Amino acid sequence: MAEKPTQGETARWRALAPLRTPAYRPLIGSVALSLCASGMWAVVLVFQVIEISDSALALSAVAPGLTAGMFVFALAGGVAADRLSKRALLIAVQALNTAVTLVVTLLAFTGHIRLWHLAVASVLLGAAMAFYYPAYTAYLPSILRERDLLAANGLEGALRPALQQAGGPALAGFVVGAFLPATGALIVTALYAVAFALILFLPKEALTAKPTGDDGQKPDSPGKSGFTGVLTELREAVAFTVQTAWLLWTLLFACLTVMVVMGPVGVLLPFLARDAFTNGERAYGLLLTAFGVGAVIGSLAVSSWRLPRRYLTTMLLGWGFGNAPIAVLGYTDSFWLMATALFIAGLTDGAAMVIWGTLLQRRVPPNLLGRVASLDFFVSLAFLPLSIALTGPLSHLIPTPTIFLAAGLLPPLFALTALLAGNLPKNESTHPLT
Repeated sequence: MAEKPTQGETARWRALAPLRTPAYRPLIGSVALSLCASGMWAVVLVFQVIEISDSALALSAVAPGLTAGMFVFALAGGVAADRLSKRALLIAVQALNTAVTLVVTLLAFTGHIRLWHLAVASVLLGAAMAFYYPAYTAYLPSILRERDLLAANGLEGALRPALQQAGGPALAGFVVGAFLPATGALIVTALYAVAFALILFLPKEALTAKPTGDDGQKPDSPGKSGFTGVLTELREAVAFTVQTAWLLWTLLFACLTVMVVMGPVGVLLPFLARDAFTNGERAYGLLLTAFGVGAVIGSLAVSSWRLPRRYLTTMLLGWGFGNAPIAVLGYTDSFWLMATALFIAGLTDGAAMVIWGTLLQRRVPPNLLGRVASLDFFVSLAFLPLSIALTGPLSHLIPTPTIFLAAGLLPPLFALTALLAGNLPKNESTHPLT
């Protein structure tokens, strides 16, 4: 008789359980390649802009394009995910990614690349991501058993920092440092092309039941035609979010944290790395890698254990206080101290994101999931373009160390405010996740 696996052995392999489902393999393969390409693009874009115009103002003008595209099309992506074939949306997104980066590559190698080309490309890639996220979130339950969803969140949560925030940026840093930004763009195009090929193997999603969510909200009835129907569906998602305390206060916390953290990290950190280290491109890529490695460990840890009983408290405090070490970035030129600070921020961010993804799938009615996921995408990024756009000019008025000090100290305050104002400890006690 076979020996029963221990709890530790079960936990150790829990994150890999979705790979037993054949339909999941091409999906996660495409996700992995897309994440690596996206991570590379972030670094390629920065140094392509610097090659054209060595100015923080130029970077502040171009970098918001990606987030602007996500922001403008986020709500449309959610409605599309609840109305249309998720598989078709995923295919269309990968086709667009491949076409856009191919054009940028050709322009860069021929010497015709301009700042506005990069801005338009970033907007289009952001729009594609806005449609991809809700479609992926809503498609996943159609091919996986419910008990495998947490593991899938953990696996995707580990791949995201490993490839988008670590492997991709590190690879781009070495490629750009050794060759040209255009070479990095070429590799990005190749990755998106293979991701597109893999997505073609996905099966069509099956029809699923539409149960009531555990917050007592009944599923709506999507499918109304015309612009009025779209607005009605968006209003239903907004109403559900506003009436659901844990959603509302978590999203408010995310908006404020993005506002104070992402601009300094996205705009000022590349210049800190360039000025402090001999090979700034590689140092910048490795610093992002440190964040990604921490996020991988945090994601896998949460997906391998049981969810904490105080899941909202753990999630918000992890997000909030995990950003505190960012305060040291403006006060040191030690690579290892900077890397350690970003590693801690990544560790807590990765753990919190797995909990958040599980909450959406466990406590949001399936018939609202696409729109609520897109609304999460929308409001979480609401202040990101503004943060990036203001950081460049702000750095000419306020010392960089002071900006990073605020980026580290304000998120813990936001987290405590959300927990207390939303009475979230009582909420998580009323809705335990077993």
